[in-house]
Amino acid sequence: MRLLITNDDGINAPGLWALVERAIKHPDIEVTVVAPDRERSATGHAISIHQPIDLREVPFDSPRARVFASSGTPADCVKLAVEGVMEEKPDFLISGINRGPNLGTDVFYSGTVSAALEGALLGVKSMAISLTAFENLDYTAAADFAIEQALCAALEGSWPCLVNVNVPAIPKGDIAGVAITRLGVQIYKDAIKRREDPRGRHWYWLSGVVVENGEIDDTDTCAVRRNLISITPLRVDLTDVRGIDALSRCSFRWPTCEA
Repeated sequence: MRLLITNDDGINAPGLWALVERAIKHPDIEVTVVAPDRERSATGHAISIHQPIDLREVPFDSPRARVFASSGTPADCVKLAVEGVMEEKPDFLISGINRGPNLGTDVFYSGTVSAALEGALLGVKSMAISLTAFENLDYTAAADFAIEQALCAALEGSWPCLVNVNVPAIPKGDIAGVAITRLGVQIYKDAIKRREDPRGRHWYWLSGVVVENGEIDDTDTCAVRRNLISITPLRVDLTDVRGIDALSRCSFRWPTCEA
């Protein structure tokens, strides 16, 4: 199996290397890594169209993996890998393991999820995977789960083209199971902090604290609170089908100019 690994935390991120080390232990996995050369969190699906992208190979002590660092965004890295670095299309892509959760509507900002989305757009089955904490992290359970699912997906024709996975940051033995979920809603309090510099000019810092809301049981946010691994199938097509039906009942006329 040809496995492509990327992330948005950068080439030196422990979560990325946990995946690599786990993958190269499997005799049937051929690993290619193309990741940003620095932190690229919350870049969404940005791509670099106004400047060239640097790509350099990173020395690695195993012939089982080729590793590259790029000056581009996470989505750039996937494009470079699939269309420039790899001789054959990967069988599966894993983006992660992210430091911190990518839950609910936060997926729209996530470089981790956007890298997986780019893979899906290029016809590669893809997974974004995150560990739901920022400190004292043990990526072992998440890495094991990701590689096991990648092997399954490579053989299973009905596997979704894109999934988002969040793994509770707790000991492996305390994980209560796996839940197939839908996206929840992430709402933030005090999301914008205004500050003033010595000359009286204002600047702003985007931050905020997640507001606990009454999510129902089938959401990803609810699942991880119950110590479940959340796996959410996502769609590339964002079309609101019900919206099409609603608009079709409206009458639209293009304005005409009268002399």
